[in-house]
Amino acid sequence: MMFGMDGVEVGLIIVFFCLFAGILSGYPVAFAIGGAALLSFGILAMLSEAGWLTRELIDNRSDAFYALLDSGISEHAITLFRYPDLPTYTVPLFENGADGAFFRTLTFIVNRMNERVFAGPSIELLLAVAMFIMMGIALERSRIAQDLLTSMARVFGGLPGGLAVSVVVVGAFLAASTGIVGATVVTMGLLSLPTMLRHNYSPELATGIIAASGTLGQIIPPSIVIVLLGTLAGDLYATAQEQRAIAAGCRDALTYLGEAAVVSVGTLFKAAIVPGLMLAFLYALYVFVYAMLRPGKAPPIEVDDTTPQGQLGSIQQRLIWCLAAPVVVVAVAGTLIATGIAGPQVVDRFALIERQTAPELRTNVSEQCQVAMIELHGQDMWDRSVAAQLLVDADTSDVPGDAELDAMEQQAIDALPPISKGMLTAMILFAAVFAVARGVAPGEPSVPLLAGSVGILGTLLVDALLVSPRASPGTAALLYALPFALVLYGLRHALPRLAGVTLLRVVFPPLVLIIAVLGSILGGITSPTAAAGLGAAGALMLSAYRKLGEDDNARGSRFIVMATFSIVIFLLLGVNFDLRTSIEHVGFENWVAFLFAASAYHVAFAGLLYSCWVLLRGGILRPVVRDTAKVTSMVFAILIGSQMLNLVVISFGGEEYIQDFLRSFDNEWKVFLVVMLVLFVLGFVLDFLEII
Repeated sequence: MMFGMDGVEVGLIIVFFCLFAGILSGYPVAFAIGGAALLSFGILAMLSEAGWLTRELIDNRSDAFYALLDSGISEHAITLFRYPDLPTYTVPLFENGADGAFFRTLTFIVNRMNERVFAGPSIELLLAVAMFIMMGIALERSRIAQDLLTSMARVFGGLPGGLAVSVVVVGAFLAASTGIVGATVVTMGLLSLPTMLRHNYSPELATGIIAASGTLGQIIPPSIVIVLLGTLAGDLYATAQEQRAIAAGCRDALTYLGEAAVVSVGTLFKAAIVPGLMLAFLYALYVFVYAMLRPGKAPPIEVDDTTPQGQLGSIQQRLIWCLAAPVVVVAVAGTLIATGIAGPQVVDRFALIERQTAPELRTNVSEQCQVAMIELHGQDMWDRSVAAQLLVDADTSDVPGDAELDAMEQQAIDALPPISKGMLTAMILFAAVFAVARGVAPGEPSVPLLAGSVGILGTLLVDALLVSPRASPGTAALLYALPFALVLYGLRHALPRLAGVTLLRVVFPPLVLIIAVLGSILGGITSPTAAAGLGAAGALMLSAYRKLGEDDNARGSRFIVMATFSIVIFLLLGVNFDLRTSIEHVGFENWVAFLFAASAYHVAFAGLLYSCWVLLRGGILRPVVRDTAKVTSMVFAILIGSQMLNLVVISFGGEEYIQDFLRSFDNEWKVFLVVMLVLFVLGFVLDFLEII
């Protein structure tokens, strides 16, 4: 044993040193990772062939090993970390020689690339990477960061550390729109660093807050990091849960968990929203407190607000309509949901049958698995599952008939809340728009906004009193038509008023695009890949709209706005109507919806083509496509190199060693802290792509 260490430990150290040396050498990271893999494998092969690297394995034929098995301990839980006194035997680091390790592991790089990169179930998710990158670069090329920074500086500049707070806010916004760390840092550095230094900001604070804000692109969705992590975490999570179930004495993960072991990109997006926003808030809070304690390091600046005060109204009016009114609307909506007046209106007939007949958990398991399942799910769920299984075993023909199912379905419908949660959410957004529009332009006529508010109340009343969950989409659309027409009338007057405020005019369009992308994923409307396509198309259309605005081309701008609304109409029709025409019976309302959807699709596609032509003529599309190809190639090259490095670690048992080490902890929080510590250390020299 070299240096008194196991050969696997030495191998891991050599791999990490080669990786760090390759990255610090100045070569492109994509090539440095692959080169580090080959170099470290060569070094390990020579040391193993010379007999200097050996590894200890548990003697699984010893009496002590069999005694542990007889005591009920799973074979997967028996490791040298937990039971260091078990008999062992020594083998070379590469048991079958370096040639055998090479042909059994490294030669699988082609298969691994085919499975993880070029084909297999991951390819559809990886397509989202290129489109999210195009979305971010298109927004960056439209100079949205400059306008955002100027607008936010007017809002926060008068506060201590206001410029730095503006950088954090814009960094969070760019993180949600680009997801690219390098692009965000470079953009923010070029735009904000000279301004902060000119206003006597500390160079350490200025550069530090720019770098910190740039890292928000890794966690605030939609992020290419989360997309790449989702492609890897799905398979790894499923494999880990299978091993966890086997270690608990169960047949598989479905038996142990009671549900499929699946982690999707949408789940990761949902999990990353709150931590990402919280991190941005903590950055801004730190800057504000730092500026309060050391005002000379981050002084406030004089804000030159070019918006006439008479147009905006008094401070009291703005606070009432722009802050208090939306808060009241959200509070009322929360009360409706909490009291059961509003909520999901979904009744699944097949779910009713399954709930009536099938137990929640599988009960035909071993005693060891039963104990583990009770510990995981609780005694009450286990007792309910046992009782349901006894009923099924007693009379397998006790399946509810159509009449009984109709009664059960009607009973479930009667128990549903009267107002749909989705409709309530949409009306909340419209009400907030009307309130803010009233606050930013109090001198304008209020009749259109009142008409829109009446339309909101009318839509909710129609949803509660006239539209039932069994109503067809066509019937519901006709019932919603009149009140929703009033809502659209109010929006027609509210949106131009919002556009009159520079901050809202800059923030609102990309914010709507981000919400549309995330909402389509989290709401289950589209897959992450389709949502990425929506984001890329929307970013191109937004960039073209801004370009046409600079050229004072009002006609072209109106066409792009019309194409944007066509996308909204197309999505709404696709969600609410069955647009399939190949089925046996296609109703009249579905044919009408299909014709409207087809028309909206062609208008939207024409708008996208027109946007591309505008950007091409303006010299924007070429650099967008070129930079997208560069960044995408870099990401995929790093992904391929990381797969090769992973195969090297697998070849000498490094992956199994790390898994055994982490499984040796009984407390999952200890495992979490260990992993966070390792990631913290790796973050000093590795980018996020190399780490995952």
